[in-house]
Amino acid sequence: MPNANKSMMACVLHGAHDIRLETRDRPVLREGMVLLRVVRAGICGSDLHYFEYGRCGAFVPRNPFILGHEVVGVVEEAAEDVRSPGVGVRVAVNPARSCGVCHYCRQGRGNLCRSTVMLGSASTNPPTDGAFADFVLVRADQCHSLPAAFDDGLGAMLEPFAVALHAVKRAGAVSGQRVLVTGGGPIGLLVAITSIAFGAPLVMLSDPVAERRQTAAKFGVGGVIDPAEGGVADSVRRQVGDGFDVIFEASGASPALRQAFGLVRPGGKIVQIGTLTADDIPLPANLLMSREIQYLGSFRYGDVFDEAIRLIASGRVELRPLITAVWPLLRIEDAIRSAMAKNGAIKVQVEVSGVSQP
Repeated sequence: MPNANKSMMACVLHGAHDIRLETRDRPVLREGMVLLRVVRAGICGSDLHYFEYGRCGAFVPRNPFILGHEVVGVVEEAAEDVRSPGVGVRVAVNPARSCGVCHYCRQGRGNLCRSTVMLGSASTNPPTDGAFADFVLVRADQCHSLPAAFDDGLGAMLEPFAVALHAVKRAGAVSGQRVLVTGGGPIGLLVAITSIAFGAPLVMLSDPVAERRQTAAKFGVGGVIDPAEGGVADSVRRQVGDGFDVIFEASGASPALRQAFGLVRPGGKIVQIGTLTADDIPLPANLLMSREIQYLGSFRYGDVFDEAIRLIASGRVELRPLITAVWPLLRIEDAIRSAMAKNGAIKVQVEVSGVSQP
């Protein structure tokens, strides 16, 4: 039976450095949708951008909204036309709801759908509320059932892991390839871990923050690079000859992307994952041509969530050590500020279930 209490607690962003815990109406169930009681939610880089700057890239919210899209929840209610998942089932959520009928969706590339609705995002007008709340409404096919032994923290890691898994797939087979990841944040680390799991014999990571380089070394990365040091290109050539076979750019920093063109081997690949702060930056087009460098984009994720669950459940990738802190919903601002610190925090999550339930 649906809970008679139709209100909920939610963390609402009103502007830069202004997030408030408020009482809001619970989302109203609609056809094809399920209402989830949120259990755990991760803090993403986009959440940090909204908090720090009041916007995320080109997405500027016109009114307050609820952040959060890395979510695990339990089905509280399901619309009459929903067969699965049923009430009481624990699920992880693909927060990007594509239309399902356009050319891109029919080609299995729903991540490119122009009508995508993203949880906790100002990419729509009005913004779409997210998961830093007691309840969140999602379409049933966005839900992926979790094995009983799969803990909530791992479930909330699925969305960022899906970003990394999709990026590695965009590069093709990395088995036997020499890989460099630029950017040692959560996505960069996940890309490095995924590349190792998929058979890359050498994976290195570049980041100007010493703590991030130290963290990367703990996760099996074969070497780290400080991009700010002089002679980086010469150092790389001594280690990997004519350059890396694949470079994943996960920092979103223009200098890192430019440096990647000097570190990739002729015929190699650069996969752009990070969102750059500038819309247009100069690229070495002649180098791209003369060395036949393949420059690829990787946006969000394709249909990889079920594969991600299998990879984690099998033990092929171990993601628990990436969860460095879990805060209660009532202390959302402390949680966000701890995630912004570059002193060893990798993935900060928010415990939601039971914090403000009647």
